[in-house]
Amino acid sequence: PTAPIVMVQRGQLANTLQVAGEFIPYQEVELHAKVAGYIKRINVDIGDRVKAGQVLATLDVPEIQAQVQGATAGVRQTREQITRAKSEVQQAQANYDALHSESQRLQQAAKAQPGLIAEQELDDARAKDQAAAAQVDAAKSGLSATEQQLGVSQADQLHYSSLADYSRITAPFTGVVTWRYADTGALIQAGTSNAGSMPVVKLAEIDKLRLRLPVPETLAPFVHVGDTAQIQVQALDKEFAGTVTRDTDALNPSTRTMQVEIDVPNFKGELQPGMYAQVTLNIAREIGRAHV
Repeated sequence: PTAPIVMVQRGQLANTLQVAGEFIPYQEVELHAKVAGYIKRINVDIGDRVKAGQVLATLDVPEIQAQVQGATAGVRQTREQITRAKSEVQQAQANYDALHSESQRLQQAAKAQPGLIAEQELDDARAKDQAAAAQVDAAKSGLSATEQQLGVSQADQLHYSSLADYSRITAPFTGVVTWRYADTGALIQAGTSNAGSMPVVKLAEIDKLRLRLPVPETLAPFVHVGDTAQIQVQALDKEFAGTVTRDTDALNPSTRTMQVEIDVPNFKGELQPGMYAQVTLNIAREIGRAHV
């Protein structure tokens, strides 16, 4: 009797992995104040949905307002000094032009008729001409220094104006307020100078969630971005499909697992951070070449 045979070759063996995952916000941040001050007004509370750029709280910082006014006055004063310096340059230039013309006329007359003009008078005219030229240079140097001072004054004004803008705490992204730490009148320390400063609110982006999965070490090499998955949320009694979006490409030393994430749209707000889901990952394991 004869029987057909076939050479076994390397291929992909379909496999599935079931693992429990947790939904977490796509982004989550505690918002601190960059400058110290008292909360003048807080516009949100827990559960409020906010848009990117929306003012969440306003701080009362009188010192910064005084510094802004002082810097603005400094810019105005420097501009007035520039106007005076320009007038001084024009005056010095006009004086130089007159003395220089007079010196030139005396020198031309002395060349035309030697001995007509005393040498002392020619020397005095040249000296006045040179002094007037020096005054023009000094006036121009003073104008340049004043213009540079204007740049310094404007930088100070911009600095304090920027600090004044930090008195308004705004939302960095569209999301929901998940916690409120302070009320009106509370003293808030600057987050950049005080490691123990209290945040004002916590904001989370939940229109899209991350479903985070711990994949065991033995199967971590076979999980790749783009692998399909079936996601079952028991709390909602719903099941839907997803795709592996990213992974850490490294194992957690304490758990020997690789963190894998699936981005899940949540525009209707049915899913909530902290919910668990049972995920079935469709992975492919490569098997070695066999011989018959």
